[in-house]
Amino acid sequence: MSIVASTSTDKIIVDKSRSHRNKAVSKTVRATRERLQTGSSAPTGFEREMLLLHIHSVLHGAIALPLLVALIAATGVYLSGEPDILAWALATLSAHAVIVFLARKAKREDVGAEKVAVWRRRFLVGQLLMGLCWGVFATQDCASCGGIRFGFFEGTVLLVALAATAMGTFLLRNALLYTFLPVVAALAFSSATTGDPFHIGLTGILSLSLAFLVFMTGRMNRANVHILSVQSEKDDLIAELEVAKSMSDEARRRAEEANLAKSRFLASMSHELRTPLNAILGFSEVMSTEVLGPLSNPTYKEYTSDIHRSGEHLLNLINEILDLSRIEAGKYDLNEEAVNLIEIAEDCIGMVQLRARAKNITIADQFEQGMPAVWVDEKAIRQVTLNLLSNAVKFTPSGGEVTVKVGWTAGGGQYLSIKDNGPGIPEEEIPIVLSAFGQGSIAIKSAEQGTGLGLPIVQAILAKHNGQFILRSKLREGTEAIAILPPRRVLESVPPVEDVRALEPRRKSFA
Repeated sequence: MSIVASTSTDKIIVDKSRSHRNKAVSKTVRATRERLQTGSSAPTGFEREMLLLHIHSVLHGAIALPLLVALIAATGVYLSGEPDILAWALATLSAHAVIVFLARKAKREDVGAEKVAVWRRRFLVGQLLMGLCWGVFATQDCASCGGIRFGFFEGTVLLVALAATAMGTFLLRNALLYTFLPVVAALAFSSATTGDPFHIGLTGILSLSLAFLVFMTGRMNRANVHILSVQSEKDDLIAELEVAKSMSDEARRRAEEANLAKSRFLASMSHELRTPLNAILGFSEVMSTEVLGPLSNPTYKEYTSDIHRSGEHLLNLINEILDLSRIEAGKYDLNEEAVNLIEIAEDCIGMVQLRARAKNITIADQFEQGMPAVWVDEKAIRQVTLNLLSNAVKFTPSGGEVTVKVGWTAGGGQYLSIKDNGPGIPEEEIPIVLSAFGQGSIAIKSAEQGTGLGLPIVQAILAKHNGQFILRSKLREGTEAIAILPPRRVLESVPPVEDVRALEPRRKSFA
């Protein structure tokens, strides 16, 4: 079944017909997740990584063992005076050269997951060769330099070699056992045949040291596996976050396109919706007032009045929707001029005064005198004031009081506050009331229901003026709506410029 790319920008948020731009990241995420899920608690899931780390360690520490062998050979020749130990040094360096050669070859070939076991066996064989060389060293003797003296030298060398091997091969599991089991076996055989108490003690010390270091290197190996596991999980999470972020960006872009398309559509419907509504309102008003003659049936007159009221309600709704759509679409341009906020508040109080008296609501004003003008769009600020006053009168019960305040803010701006003693809004419903088409439970139960666009329009208009809208309300304590204009919107009065005597032009001399 074929998938056709959608051309719609407002129905499909994520277009799954398009190939994802993070395909490689998604593939890495799946591979890492499968490796983590199929890997057991043992380090089998990270064998390749551990082998690569071991190869890196061998190559970087390749010079250390030759220096140690050279020092041991020089000391042995000094103590015994015999050059036999040089043959051992040559064999040991040859075994070390084999291990380094294997590491260089593995690095050139870039070991794959299917060849990890082969290369691991090769390195263990190299460590076994090195162990045979250390076993030969453990069986050497020096009759001329004294058994105790050479025995201490031999024991010290074997313990140092054991510690150095443990530190250099802990990334390769069982490497320490492959290296020093031959040494322990050689010492045990020598102790059994000769019965030398020194060799018996050295065998015991070396065996205990080997067991302890095998335990410690195992812990270190598991710790490195855990580090690799955490690193892999972190990379997995980062990759998944990148995929989720790209999908979120795509979804947000399409949602913004859909929202912008909706806003543009509504903003362009102003003429198409208002023209037939104006005709409906005009004809219904002519019929209800019986301008062209009386209606024979009084029910028709009642119907025409209902049509006129419904048309006015629909026209108000369309006007609010179009205002909000124009703001969202960026087509709401401000026609700014110097306006006195107190005068706008007084005019709006007069416009809602008739409705307030019908409900026996008192509107009190508290205005600070001598306030300068503000640089705003007069029509927009008047709409803000009317919306807030209408809401206050609508939801204030009969006999209530509405207080209108205009004054200074602490930062030097101006504010308009409209407070009522109505039923209030529950605190958890304030975000709903401030959203488009959102209404609180009290507004839904009220007989006077609105469109739920008044407060979002107020917020949008104040945002266009770089202002702020604050809604404070508590249940059964009333509501206070505060519209704040920033200080830069306040016009400062400039004192008149005094007449200053003009300066005489300076005469120029061309002498």
